[in-house]
Amino acid sequence: MNPPNHRLPYGSRHRRTISKMGALCTSASAVVLLVLVGVAQGGGTPTAPTVAAAPSSSAEDSRQAELVRATERARLHALVEADVTVARSLSSHDLQVINPAGGVLGLEEYLTAVASGDIDYLVFEPASPIVVRLHGLAAVIRFQANFDLVVFGLRFTHQAWITELYERQRGDWQIVWEHATAIPNDLDLFLESIKPPR
Repeated sequence: MNPPNHRLPYGSRHRRTISKMGALCTSASAVVLLVLVGVAQGGGTPTAPTVAAAPSSSAEDSRQAELVRATERARLHALVEADVTVARSLSSHDLQVINPAGGVLGLEEYLTAVASGDIDYLVFEPASPIVVRLHGLAAVIRFQANFDLVVFGLRFTHQAWITELYERQRGDWQIVWEHATAIPNDLDLFLESIKPPR
């Protein structure tokens, strides 16, 4: 019995290497032959196999992406107008909004604050194109927004990056998560705004 870490004599290793190289060359020759047969039958340069997408797939994706954008614009307009009925219809019942200070608000808490004026959006609009990534019945969007708002008596005018998750629920796109990252134009005011309440 040979020890577990034994080395084969040079001649045995050499024959094994030649045998592996022969098998590799045979496999490569078979692939080349298949490609040449494909060229001969197709009369052109071989290409990777393709799966034809349904002609309407791209058009449908574009249509759904535009619906998500339109829904987001309508939602932002409703928040500026403090129209919580429309804002609610465009929001999932389990909506979570993460504000620039890191606070998390649920649907009822958020809309109650908007309705009462504790959060008063004077301006909340896209400052860049709304980029949409569709994933089945979900869509992730990202854009820069212009803000001019009053939160519990403090006025903020700045830009922010907005990232949101939308889901298609009962046939309509509704926002599920929103995360805002401030782009402060007044760093001292921004730092003051994220201090915990006393």
